[in-house]
Amino acid sequence: MKFAIIGNTFQPKKCVQTAQLFNILRKKGAEIAVCKDFYEFLVRDLKMDIHADELFENRDFDADMVLSMGGDGTFLKTANRVGDKNIPILGINTGRLGFLADISPDEIEKAIDEIYTGKYRIENHCVLQLICNDERLQVNPFALNEIAVLKRDISSMITIYATVKGSYLNTYQADGLIIATPTGSTAYSLSVGGPIIVPNSQTIVITPVAPHSLNIRPIVICDDWEVTLDIESRNHNFLVAIDGRSESCKEGTKLTIRKANYSTKVVKRSSHTLFDTLRSKMMWGADNRNEK
Repeated sequence: MKFAIIGNTFQPKKCVQTAQLFNILRKKGAEIAVCKDFYEFLVRDLKMDIHADELFENRDFDADMVLSMGGDGTFLKTANRVGDKNIPILGINTGRLGFLADISPDEIEKAIDEIYTGKYRIENHCVLQLICNDERLQVNPFALNEIAVLKRDISSMITIYATVKGSYLNTYQADGLIIATPTGSTAYSLSVGGPIIVPNSQTIVITPVAPHSLNIRPIVICDDWEVTLDIESRNHNFLVAIDGRSESCKEGTKLTIRKANYSTKVVKRSSHTLFDTLRSKMMWGADNRNEK
């Protein structure tokens, strides 16, 4: 098998597991391609004695599987690099929470063994695409987690006119609005009161950020419905964040959000479920009354 490795270059103390990964892959006879900046970070800065069969930059690579070494932020960047290549991604967590990158360092060898024996599954995760006339936002318009519209610079709320599938939905007076995939439902959307949505449910959620109304709630819609947003702001601009990559946008810019024509393939161990991750990583349903 050929593996492409993409990693976080900002956490030196958390990259020691990378050498272990290289050794495991070498024992399997795997072909290893490594992102150039990550490889140089490991060899030059961390003085690791590792060898790669191939180095690549940007999206100029191919492999049977991509390994993302880092946290969830690294996983999102990896998914963006993979794009529509249709290559499955395994996330190895050397960050903090590790919800997307849910393979812990002590599970690396077992996870690689399971890959070679076919004991894993692949989940197809919906990707969102932003369409607008702002060229800066069209350079990289795809999001695995969410696309958010947010107020900028001032304390005043923004006004967001939202239509879904061509029909008027609502006018939001709020600090912002989040359009999230099931993958992103456990990220920013969850932190402002959005629901948890299971993967492959073919839905997306529209979640307001600090709405100035008690009767405005998140709404779940079909993922093949287009969402169109028109924004008004007192200072005539606002922020658009695509998986955390934010750009200032001028008032009057119409935003259309729809499902991309590809999905991100996420590798999961057969023994792992979403509910296990919710309980272990987010303390979902935890009740200290049951503790003795």
